[in-house]
Amino acid sequence: MDPLLPIAALSIIIGAVIALAFFGSYFRKRSSEIQSISKPELQSDQKKHQSKPHQTKKSHARPHSHASDKDQNKKHHPLDVNTLKGHGDAVTDLCFSSDGRSLATACADGVLRVFKLDDASSKSFKFLRISLPPGAGHPVAVSFSDDGLSIVVASQSLTGSSLYMYGGVEKPKPSEEARQQPKLPLPEVKWGHHKVHDKLGILTLSGTTASYGTADGSTIVASCSEGTDIKLWHGTTGKILGHVDTNQLKNTMAAISPNGRFLAAAAFTADVKVWEIVYSKDGSVKEVTKAMQLKGHKSAVTWLCFTPNSEQMVTASKDGSIRIWNINVRFHMDEDPKTLKVFPIPLDLGGAAVHYDRLSLSPDGKILAATHGSTLQWLCIEAGKVLETADKAHEGDITGISWAPKPIPMGDEKVLVLATSSVDKKVKFWVAPSVPAS
Repeated sequence: MDPLLPIAALSIIIGAVIALAFFGSYFRKRSSEIQSISKPELQSDQKKHQSKPHQTKKSHARPHSHASDKDQNKKHHPLDVNTLKGHGDAVTDLCFSSDGRSLATACADGVLRVFKLDDASSKSFKFLRISLPPGAGHPVAVSFSDDGLSIVVASQSLTGSSLYMYGGVEKPKPSEEARQQPKLPLPEVKWGHHKVHDKLGILTLSGTTASYGTADGSTIVASCSEGTDIKLWHGTTGKILGHVDTNQLKNTMAAISPNGRFLAAAAFTADVKVWEIVYSKDGSVKEVTKAMQLKGHKSAVTWLCFTPNSEQMVTASKDGSIRIWNINVRFHMDEDPKTLKVFPIPLDLGGAAVHYDRLSLSPDGKILAATHGSTLQWLCIEAGKVLETADKAHEGDITGISWAPKPIPMGDEKVLVLATSSVDKKVKFWVAPSVPAS
């Protein structure tokens, strides 16, 4: 046997072992590399899947940032078209002028503001700032008088409530003139009354232009105290025209019909009392007499409003219902007002008592706007159905609600606009929802 054969065979075996070891190490290394690449991808996918619930949870826990607040204010609700800011404290009341082109707001910072509404969707509004006299307290209610260039404001201080009428409310100057004349002349106080309801506060002011019968077209204003008395005032002269006592323990609010014929009050009881404002042949107010009583609710009436034609009324009660009444009856012959419709209040408060805090009927008489806390709803008055709901229309309770009496400009069109005020220091404008054809 050739002595070289065993050596050659051994060399081949050693070479094979070395080759196997080399390729084994190579494939193990490649496998490790493949795993080291694929694992982070898998981990990344796992992290993505794990992070989704976490992000969702976080987004629910902290839904707002400073930027998202702005977006939410702009896109909070499809009917929300604008927000008036700049009030220094809670906005306590608001009121449109008869032409719908001015809006007055009463604010707890002690200032009355009159905004000019050239366009409801404007990014900025010119406004007139009126500070109340020293010691007058803060404004709690406001109502336009006459042609919209006069304003009656109720204020509250420690000594009681006061009424002031500011005349000569001028339009804010254009920006160029404003730079030349930075301070506008303050409207003058034409009349004022102090402790008008003794030491009691004023809950609401309701004003209208008297047009019924022989009325002379003067503005009359009703101040409703937190007690049981209501006083009727001449908007221009400040003269007391009448006084009524509800005798219902505690008032909630009072309103005058658009034509100036009726005065109605919501108070502690389930009944609504209505008085007739009687005019003399010379157009002045002769007397205020009891006309009728609306009976049908089972609990306290929280708010009421008249229809534009002054022939019907809408009431909301703590019994969870809305009633529409026909008050165009021969009450002089003891004919009672009639309930035309009864609707359940469409609110779900989780078992809590269901009621509306405030009501306002659109100038066409088709849409009822109603509030509860910070919730705002629009209802079809014909069917009692909800048209739209804004669950958190404001960041706090709504303090005032009013439709503009006429469509106002918004861009290239004119629209029905609802204004709401709140303790959140803001006033919001809302366009009317569409009403389905009956």
